[in-house]
Amino acid sequence: MKKITFSQFSNDFYNLTPLELKEYVDFDVKRIYFIDSKINDAKTGAHAHYNEKEFFVVLKGNCIIQIDEGNGLTDINLSENEGIYVPNKVWHHFENMSSDCLICAISSTNYTPDRSDYIENYEDFIKM
Repeated sequence: MKKITFSQFSNDFYNLTPLELKEYVDFDVKRIYFIDSKINDAKTGAHAHYNEKEFFVVLKGNCIIQIDEGNGLTDINLSENEGIYVPNKVWHHFENMSSDCLICAISSTNYTPDRSDYIENYEDFIKM
């Protein structure tokens, strides 16, 4: 897992923040979705995936992503123009999202409605 701060180019008219995905992800993109916060201190569902890899980009606001790569839970602060690659089998969720937080999620898989790719019990994750 790695945290990335993106370069931004500015002129008198706009800011441009390019994302060359080949530099950040080792998968073909299958799905893109967005997460936003309706209230301060919003929290997403904690889970890991057996197969899915994800790359999260904070487009606006800030948040904390809590992760566990097998060594215990760690908080990582993320702000605008920062992203984080989360490989499969890494426990994660977002919390303390600012009310204007907007996150773009880039995924290696299509959504599985039966949630068969999800590990949603932290104790099961620890055993894995």
